[in-house]
Amino acid sequence: MSATSTRTLPESQQWLREHLALRKNPFNAIDHDAAARHIETLPGTDPESWAEHWLSGAEEFASRAGQAEASGDREQALENWWQAYQFAFLGRYPAPLHPAKLHAYDRAVEYFGRVSVLERTPVRHVELPFDARAGEGDVVRFFVARPAGAVVRPPVVMMWGGIDVWKEETYARGRMLRERGFATLHIDKPGVGQSPVQASRDAERQWDPVFAWLREQPDLCSERVAALGFSFGGYWAMKLAHTHRDQLTAAVNWGGGIHLTFQAEWQERSRNASSYLMDLMPARARIFGGNSFEDYVARCPELSLLDQGVLDQPSCPLLLVNGKDDQQNASADLYLALEHGSPKTARMFPGGHMGHGPVLETVVDWLTERLD
Repeated sequence: MSATSTRTLPESQQWLREHLALRKNPFNAIDHDAAARHIETLPGTDPESWAEHWLSGAEEFASRAGQAEASGDREQALENWWQAYQFAFLGRYPAPLHPAKLHAYDRAVEYFGRVSVLERTPVRHVELPFDARAGEGDVVRFFVARPAGAVVRPPVVMMWGGIDVWKEETYARGRMLRERGFATLHIDKPGVGQSPVQASRDAERQWDPVFAWLREQPDLCSERVAALGFSFGGYWAMKLAHTHRDQLTAAVNWGGGIHLTFQAEWQERSRNASSYLMDLMPARARIFGGNSFEDYVARCPELSLLDQGVLDQPSCPLLLVNGKDDQQNASADLYLALEHGSPKTARMFPGGHMGHGPVLETVVDWLTERLD
């Protein structure tokens, strides 16, 4: 797959400048000045040029991290491994649709592993056997980060992202929750990263062994567990709120589709959303194992929670948030959800996909009220 941005290189660079200035995805906790320099020297947006350019920055930080480790400077090593990971993530953005981007993804996972070892609070990587079907992986992988201090049996917030933000990227977004005394569990949604399954009508079963594992952990409070899904990942938080309501204290769908988003009419409208830099439809199609707009449209209707009958089932306490002008996922899905099933909490924010303003603070406050 070799799709690139529909923008010219100068247009892509301007898009990147604007997103860096606002700290919007894909710029999460990256070094601003280093990222700005790489934007100005970006040679192209074709997969090889893109991946190699950002990966060169990652390797510079990895070299500094190695030197800091050799001299015994843990803090500098940690910061440089963190930046090496950030740049490698950009190299694979939005998804490993080309071997060069897959290589960048491998480096991102490796560098995040180095961050985990040096992090100030413990980060535990877990692998569990998975009851796989034909063509699926037989392992579920995730990691758990504990809050600082001697918090006894902290509540757990399970977190995952969408088609481009995966479990490593959700780690920084979980910092505010850890500061509130929660443990965060980070996993890839179906069809991305290290998930053992592709997206399907019943792919939520990948969480079954995770819930079982949580119940066996004496140092985590399995009676207070929440699900937080970002972007497309909000869909799976929404579904788990219904299908696994007895195992969840609360759930948050932050920007995910529910029904209207998965209809062909919406997909045609959103296929070239200006809020996305490149490869939106190939990245969407990849969750089903496809690579084109046609591949995705042929499969995505099966995700409709309305057509599945899930939306009319009772749910655990559920918060729905999004930007009112979302061009990627239909914000009208939020209003549709309020007409079905259990009463829900909802908040619409200004702006496009996932909203602008104190969205994260709102989500964290809501979760704190329910988990504390």
